[in-house]
Amino acid sequence: MRRVATCILTGLLAFTLVGCGSAAEQQKQETTDAQASSTSQVADASDMAEPVELDVEGLTPMTADALVDGTYDIEVDSSSSMFRIESCKLAVDNGSMTARMTMGGTGYLYVYPGTAEEAAATAEADYIPFEEEGDAHVFALPVEALDTPLPCAAYSKKKQMWYDRDLVFRADSLPAEAFAGGRGTALDSLGLADGNYEVAVALEGGSGKASVDSPAKLTVTDGGATARIVWSSPNYDYMVVNGNRLEPVNEGGNSEFEVPVDTFDAPTPVTADTTAMSKPHEIEYTLTFDSSTIVAAED
Repeated sequence: MRRVATCILTGLLAFTLVGCGSAAEQQKQETTDAQASSTSQVADASDMAEPVELDVEGLTPMTADALVDGTYDIEVDSSSSMFRIESCKLAVDNGSMTARMTMGGTGYLYVYPGTAEEAAATAEADYIPFEEEGDAHVFALPVEALDTPLPCAAYSKKKQMWYDRDLVFRADSLPAEAFAGGRGTALDSLGLADGNYEVAVALEGGSGKASVDSPAKLTVTDGGATARIVWSSPNYDYMVVNGNRLEPVNEGGNSEFEVPVDTFDAPTPVTADTTAMSKPHEIEYTLTFDSSTIVAAED
């Protein structure tokens, strides 16, 4: 009997060990399968268009404490031409920022404030779904800082995969009143009488090949000011400033525009369309007018 009992116990122990081993192996396999499934949801370089290099040279990250609470239009640079943001509003509230991005298409179902790999490994409850506004998809994305690349994973409806994107929310596109410590110098604080002046102007952006004449002619009339911007090329056929399209004010010679000036001593974002390439192309620039250089124009 003792021998029979020993055999039974030995058999039970072996069965238990095999069972435990099987359970451990099964758990390991499930973990491996989950990791493989997560990886399969992440687009690699072969699945993506060539990324756009984001130019943040000379920029310093800006957090919400540098801004006044409110909602502002803001420009966003994207590392992907496939992730096109038509417009964006930045809401600043009690030390936090949220961007409501209106997309140029309806190809994405979710976004996530992180990398594609992080998004694929995250519970669906943490995804940010789109909101419908008319025919557009809108995503409300938390923003840690402006003027620095922020990872934003986007889930493709068609491909059923997460794509890595980087976004830069541009502080220089915000109005002067958005900045808690003030940004730039307002025209009305300069006490300029109506008349003609000259002011030094600096151009930044684009390839660095273009330039504008400096000083520029500055005209002050009825509390408003315009600067005559003269480009180094005749190929600029229009500009966009503060959302308004401006046409050239000259015929022949290098392109000239009358640009409204509200703020001095801080970059003013502008767009200029050039016809010098194979097809017309809009280029983003900034113009900075130096208030310390303003002098009355000679007759």
